[in-house]
Amino acid sequence: MRNHTPVTTFILLGLTDDPKLNILIFIFLLISYMLSIVGNLTFIILTFVNSHLQTAMYYFLQNLSFLEISFTSACIPRFMYSIATGDRTISYNSCICQVFFTDLFAIVDFFLLATMSYDRYVAICKPLHYTAIMNHTVCRRLISGCWIITLFLIIPPLGFGLTLEFCDSKIDHFICDTNPLLKIACFDTAFIEKLLLFCSGFILLATLTFVFWSYGSIIHTILGFPSAQQKKKAFSTCSSHIIVVSITYGSCIFIYIKPSAKDEMTVNKGVSVLFTSISPMLNPFIYTLRNKQVKSALNDLLKRLLYLGPSQEYKAKHSPGK
Repeated sequence: MRNHTPVTTFILLGLTDDPKLNILIFIFLLISYMLSIVGNLTFIILTFVNSHLQTAMYYFLQNLSFLEISFTSACIPRFMYSIATGDRTISYNSCICQVFFTDLFAIVDFFLLATMSYDRYVAICKPLHYTAIMNHTVCRRLISGCWIITLFLIIPPLGFGLTLEFCDSKIDHFICDTNPLLKIACFDTAFIEKLLLFCSGFILLATLTFVFWSYGSIIHTILGFPSAQQKKKAFSTCSSHIIVVSITYGSCIFIYIKPSAKDEMTVNKGVSVLFTSISPMLNPFIYTLRNKQVKSALNDLLKRLLYLGPSQEYKAKHSPGK
């Protein structure tokens, strides 16, 4: 017998009830969100307008920037609105949409990082065949594959989740997330939890194993290079990707290491802030600051915008005779 009223509106409890602390959180989120949007959007524009950045590696980075903008936009603006207005309510439909899109963009991100590790593997281990292997058709198919596999993985759990009814309207998080929603469900969610564990475990293990295999092969190849200069150059091309992979996988794995039942949600919310705001903000700057070609392209674009013409240093570096 069902003697409860179906929940049509949820209340997001957020991070804290302290008004002063909420102001600081709002300012931090506003700055990080603006930097994330500006940084990733600038990177996308650079890859479109600069012919030297229209290679397979930058095509994947372009898609990564799009994912970072989409992911952080699905989480942060709604939370900032709650802090600014004090309205913590969110409709059932909006909550489900947020769960779907945050999961979609986050999981595609993992598969894309694994794909990018394969791109670096081909570039370093098979340099003579790189342009033939990583052509435009292959790149588009790899990106399409990331999205298709992700949809196949998230649709079954989401389908079962849509059948749930909820006995409470309070979600102990600043976004609609799967685990807090399952905690307030009226019925036994053991099957859905096992399904989610299987899907998340498969995604994490499959992509991380592929990343380890790619970089294991890369390191083995680099160690065989005769000169230290060649080794340094090869490692530098992978360093930015390794940093981004470490941040992304590190924060995700940390969420699954439950500290204790009491502190679990508090820690998860803190790590979620890192995952949803700081990581998307840092990624474009990591790739830009550690890449001379991107810095030269950015310098050239800024000078064009300021009507100063292309950078002479940039033209000298990338002239056909060089």
